[in-house]
Amino acid sequence: MDLGSSRNLENRVNRDHPDQLVPKINKKMSTLANQPRILKMSQEVKKSCGDKQVEITVERIKMAKRIKEKQSNDLEKLAFKRKAENDEKPAGKKEAKIMELDSTLITMPLPHIPLKNIMDVEAKLVYVDEEDVNYEFVESFLSTGIRPSCQAAETVDSLHVANFNFLPQIDKWLQVALKDASSCYRQKKYAMAAGQFRTALELCSKGAALGERFEASAENIASVASFIETKLVTCYLRMRKPDLALNHAHRSIVLNPAYFRNHLRQATVFRCLERYSEAARSAMIADYMFWLCGGSGQYISKLIKLYWQAMIEEAVTRADSFSVMYTPCATKIRADKIEKVREVFTKTHPAYVEYIYTDLQGLHMLPQTVDWSAFPPQQYLLTLGFKNKEDGKFLEKLSSRKLPTFTEHKTPFCLLTKEDTVRHMETMGKRILPILDFIRSTLLNGSFYRCSGVVEKLQYASLLSRLQRVKEQSQVVNQAMAELATIPYLQDISQQEAELLQSLMADAMDTLEGRRNDKERVWNTIQKVGRIEDFLYQLEDSFLKTKKLRTARRQKTKLKRLQTVQQS
Repeated sequence: MDLGSSRNLENRVNRDHPDQLVPKINKKMSTLANQPRILKMSQEVKKSCGDKQVEITVERIKMAKRIKEKQSNDLEKLAFKRKAENDEKPAGKKEAKIMELDSTLITMPLPHIPLKNIMDVEAKLVYVDEEDVNYEFVESFLSTGIRPSCQAAETVDSLHVANFNFLPQIDKWLQVALKDASSCYRQKKYAMAAGQFRTALELCSKGAALGERFEASAENIASVASFIETKLVTCYLRMRKPDLALNHAHRSIVLNPAYFRNHLRQATVFRCLERYSEAARSAMIADYMFWLCGGSGQYISKLIKLYWQAMIEEAVTRADSFSVMYTPCATKIRADKIEKVREVFTKTHPAYVEYIYTDLQGLHMLPQTVDWSAFPPQQYLLTLGFKNKEDGKFLEKLSSRKLPTFTEHKTPFCLLTKEDTVRHMETMGKRILPILDFIRSTLLNGSFYRCSGVVEKLQYASLLSRLQRVKEQSQVVNQAMAELATIPYLQDISQQEAELLQSLMADAMDTLEGRRNDKERVWNTIQKVGRIEDFLYQLEDSFLKTKKLRTARRQKTKLKRLQTVQQS
């Protein structure tokens, strides 16, 4: 785990090797340190690509902050109440529990969950009220001044529930199309229903979403479009065509990232595609969104956690190239504790000790013990062991960087050949991204830059684009956009991260719409910075090795001269 510390180039070279090469390296490193400016898009580029999406992203960042502030105030009241209750109880119990977790190393077993339980969760939460509900309209019921569509509401049937006049009026032609689609769906004519919902989505894209077209907010229109996308997801799932449902699941989240069912439907699609790590992360986010947006039904939360737990178990069971161990921890992990964890892992998983990686980027949570209202929830240290040493080394290297990139170039500044592109694509798609997806299945709000998986996916999409694999590229970019749209709700982001988020969203939207401009996509710029970083590290290693050999030769020469003098 000392790779990150060994990369402190400027301090290390200045301390040990004050040679002529040092000013050059320092100059390049200072240039590299200022690279985030490269990632900010100019106003001209923002106007030409995804300007509307950028505005919505900015607005949602503000809304997410308001939701979290409200939740934080509620948590402070709850913490005060718990503290008062704990003061009345005998002291020492809580401290004993923390000491026990910190002093003993426990590997958390993953209980087996039958498939029937998973199907029950989907029946109750994914295909909810499918025979009675003609359409859902997600609207905010908050009384705190937050704009509509940031609070996820329960399913509303506007045809069967009276006195819902406060909800925006849906366009009459769109309403007719939705009624026809729902009628086909109830008759289990899923292909016809999907066609009707596609027609409704086309009407919505032409402006026929709400009755007051010129006064409707973008968020309200997005809620209607998100509902139609989710109905397409359920249609394709019923038809057993999850590959067709995938993009619709991603787009429903982009349009309305605060609605927990959108994330749960995405998890179902991933499960049907046997992408269990991604399904686990979607379920985790669904549970967090349910709590964040005021969900009070503990029964619903338990069902979501059960689904999340089942997906993690399935991902661990099917993983062949690596094994995993979760260790409970209550305080910051010390270096000696990490060594003990690795010793336990070696004894427990002897077949996966070619390279052992301990994730220090963030502490993980397991569905069996997570409580979003706790301060903080029970946390775990994640340890991964690999059969292939190169996978572990690359993951270590990736986690030590601020700007993620995949660089395995023998000539880093030359264009990739088609053969190299295929090789890199297979390495990322089959070895690197699956590991990152698994790490993120229990990590809610890790670093936006390092090992986030988002920028890596966009770089992977660039490789797919070079090979003209348009369908796969579209799915990857849509998934990355769903992740980007959700980030403000999961963690607090700085101003620099917000600007990068807007730029990535705008470029991703332009990519999906087939727009091109004179400048590179943001993630390609990040990759260039990574290549420069790699080049500097190689230059550093080469310089230090040469210096060491030169010093050894000088000492050997001096020793020979001294021996010659003594003999004479």
